[in-house]
Amino acid sequence: MTTWTSDELNRIATADELEMVPRRGDGTLRGPVPIWVVRDGDDLYVRSFRGTDGGWWRTARTSHQGHIRSGGVDRDVTFEEVTDSEINDRIDTAYRTKYGRYGGAYVNPMVAARSTTLRLTPR
Repeated sequence: MTTWTSDELNRIATADELEMVPRRGDGTLRGPVPIWVVRDGDDLYVRSFRGTDGGWWRTARTSHQGHIRSGGVDRDVTFEEVTDSEINDRIDTAYRTKYGRYGGAYVNPMVAARSTTLRLTPR
């Protein structure tokens, strides 16, 4: 299993956005979508602002593969669904801490979208 380097984790975690490019079922990549990313320990997580209606999220959840760019890091990734409530509690806190300056209109939907939490694992 491939892991993130400390440099990659730091660069991605400190970037405001991540460019998400999920792979479709036919192997092609969707167009890039800028999304928020948070770090918990040695893992990176994303959620869909639009919840389960988010097009990029539906594609990522189906294929479990894609590509990301953030903080100068450019990697193929695997998407893992996260249902663990303790991890999701920490991700809620990470979103509030990192993006709280944008206010509740943006942060609250991210916290409410717990069912869309995906862990990014480098390939």
